[in-house]
Amino acid sequence: MRYWHLDTIAYPGGCVMATYVLVHGGGHGGWCYQRVARLLRASGHEVYAPTLTGLGERSHLLNGDVDLHRHIEDVVAVLQYEDLKDVILVGHSYGGMVITGAADRAADRVGRLVYLDAATPRNGQSLVDVAGPIIEAVRPMGETVDGIELVLLPAPDAGLLYGVTEPADLAWMAERLAGHPWQCFSQPLDLTNETALWAIPQYHVICTSTLATRDRSLMERARTEGRLWDIDTGHDLMITEPQLTADALLEVADA
Repeated sequence: MRYWHLDTIAYPGGCVMATYVLVHGGGHGGWCYQRVARLLRASGHEVYAPTLTGLGERSHLLNGDVDLHRHIEDVVAVLQYEDLKDVILVGHSYGGMVITGAADRAADRVGRLVYLDAATPRNGQSLVDVAGPIIEAVRPMGETVDGIELVLLPAPDAGLLYGVTEPADLAWMAERLAGHPWQCFSQPLDLTNETALWAIPQYHVICTSTLATRDRSLMERARTEGRLWDIDTGHDLMITEPQLTADALLEVADA
């Protein structure tokens, strides 16, 4: 396995600063990582949590051209314009599609990939291919707005879909969730630099309840090699278990 070196900026106590880029999943925004980002920064690390076009505080930019490719471009732009290198690139849920595409296009800037209860696609696959029954189930509850098919629509209890049950968290999410363009989920991933992409070490932080739905051989290999953490919580583990999620991400930096 090939390992890339992280930045060698030391903090008191011997901690080495890592750079995390946290990519959210469908319907969310960078806001969902607030708690985890705070914990990582408190440990001396640099954290970016970009919001993908058409979602969160960028909802006003939603248009018919927003798709998986656009979201990959969003993340690559952060890596390039912030001049980030040896990044720990983290993707939650649909974000697994995005970070795979971003690492393919900017492999020289990515040191480690972390799939946070996320899709783990291969070339030519869409999220529908990877998680068909789950993602197809939400499509009938969507609607078309200004010619754009949107799914994962916000609602007072929408957080339940993501395994969130705490009333305060549900209310917090209800004010921030946004409808997600369906074409992001149906568009196939187009990889062009797979040799460099798959040389990047991959880690998996998953929810115990979703383990059975994952690629068994991939999960077994990751566990054997010490690259798998499972947390007994809902799908939005960065909201429901921020400390355990941050702890796992910190262990990735120390791996």
